[in-house]
Amino acid sequence: MRDSFLANTELIGLIGHPIKHSYSPFIQNFALEQMNLDYVYLPFDVPSENLKAAVNGVLALGLKGLNVTLPHKEKIIKFLDEVSEEASIIGAVNTIVNDHGKLMGYNTDAFGILETLLPFKEKISGAKATVIGAGGSARAVIYTLLRYFKPEEINIINRTQQKADTLANDFSLKMRYDLFHTFELFPPDNVDTLRDSKLIVNATTIGMYPEIEDTITDIDDSFNEDQIVFDLIYNPTKTKFLKTAEMQGAKVVGGLKMLIAQAAKSFKLWTGLDMPVEVIADSLQEYIKQQNV
Repeated sequence: MRDSFLANTELIGLIGHPIKHSYSPFIQNFALEQMNLDYVYLPFDVPSENLKAAVNGVLALGLKGLNVTLPHKEKIIKFLDEVSEEASIIGAVNTIVNDHGKLMGYNTDAFGILETLLPFKEKISGAKATVIGAGGSARAVIYTLLRYFKPEEINIINRTQQKADTLANDFSLKMRYDLFHTFELFPPDNVDTLRDSKLIVNATTIGMYPEIEDTITDIDDSFNEDQIVFDLIYNPTKTKFLKTAEMQGAKVVGGLKMLIAQAAKSFKLWTGLDMPVEVIADSLQEYIKQQNV
């Protein structure tokens, strides 16, 4: 990675809390170097109470833009000048562009999810889907499913069913879809719901490194060979949840492709250029292996 900068080097940032396990700095800086662009991408650990000051800092320091991660994706919207259609419906922003002092918010997670699921479109379109989680990532998943895959119904499973209910009601109003069913996350009670779903998506952090022994469920009967099981977690590249599903014959997909696709969309919003995703994918997998040693 580069170790020198010029006065006119463009600065892009990542804000969240905590952010020490994020791979976005590696992805973006590697891509910027590959493209020989005079940019640098830096992580900033920003607690919630400093969020407004951090956004003001984007303008004061002239940053080209930001990525936004947990826990700020929803709260940051009120500090922006404008948000894209998908970010408005999802209710979460993960990318900000500073357009000559006007802060524009986007949600590139939805693009990453779409790119990941497109190879399975014929199988999952019009079918039953289950989304686990009710935060910003789950919102991006539900938006993508409704916009591009027209599911027969969507089950939302969450630790707090009330939050799942709020999410379902929100999308019922925004996207005029009312075929939601909500459930509390309790694996013995979730077996039938999961087993009857053509697509299962984990949009929580359960099972993320370093808590790799955690899992949504380890009940084999929750899965079958006719399913697609997608975990947004990318570290580890295959969670315990995915391993259980795979043992029952399900097609499993980790979060690495989504991570790179959403990063590529952000990269293009900032630079106007296409990220070299194939080179990034190879380098990122090697980087993750090194980090986990």
